[in-house]
Amino acid sequence: MVHGTHNALEDPRNNNILISINGELFTRSEAKISVFDSGYLVGDGVWEALRLHDGVLVFLEDHLNRLWQSAKTVGMALPFSKEELTTKVWDTLNANKMQDGVHVRIMVTRGIKKTPSQDPRLTISGPNVVIIPEYKTASKASKERGITLFTSTIRRGSPDYLDPRLNCHSKLHEVQALIQAIEAGADEALMLDVNGFVATCNATNFFMVKNNEVWTSTSKYCMNGITRAKVIEVCKANTIVCIEKDFSLFDVYGADEAFVTGTFGGLTPVTKIDGRTIGNGSYGNMTKKLSQLYESLIEETVNYG
Repeated sequence: MVHGTHNALEDPRNNNILISINGELFTRSEAKISVFDSGYLVGDGVWEALRLHDGVLVFLEDHLNRLWQSAKTVGMALPFSKEELTTKVWDTLNANKMQDGVHVRIMVTRGIKKTPSQDPRLTISGPNVVIIPEYKTASKASKERGITLFTSTIRRGSPDYLDPRLNCHSKLHEVQALIQAIEAGADEALMLDVNGFVATCNATNFFMVKNNEVWTSTSKYCMNGITRAKVIEVCKANTIVCIEKDFSLFDVYGADEAFVTGTFGGLTPVTKIDGRTIGNGSYGNMTKKLSQLYESLIEETVNYG
């Protein structure tokens, strides 16, 4: 099994899932989209991923708001409402008889192009909406073990050319960063911003702990992760000092703990960065506490809406 924050336990039910393409359901082997789709041709699309937990799509409103913001940013007019998209998601989940332990990926591309081109005026249909629900449970063994990071030479983009907050299909620079980390023997990549400060990881948001303070980067050069925001929220609600600030590898190497956040894995401890052991190299107490508080917030959301 590939080790990282997206490690999921094998589930044979995923072999027979139904996938929604523009409202029509297809089996996994039959789910296909045109090679003239904008997402395939030029990475012209936006996406979201969320969790189905005990019959509730957790933090749904936050995810929909981010999807709509991303679409507006790239000039993609969505000809459906948030309520209509939510209905499509539930239609897909209900067709699969899914209620719990599900990861849902929503992908919206600008549509089919007349010919391979960047030009949005050559789009002849769309947008295309694909909804992929899968049974996914994070590996507890992987979480207990933690992950290792390597600092990539690939920088997070500046807001004036590819705003890091944009949740788009164009992820090649993050893939490049991850490849560097893998080739260096690490699990995932730590990425710096254009000024050399710690920004984020290739697919998750980064936090460190020092003297019982929780630090994370400013929101300027990282995707505004929903889980990241919820961790900051639970810190404030529980009088845990959480600071969004610029900090460098100088600070990171001396951290007491470090962890990353994401919709799928929640909070995952980081044990090494660039070969240096972080803290005592184990699942730290603050990380455990915040993980429990985050899971409690999810339960509260499920129980009370």
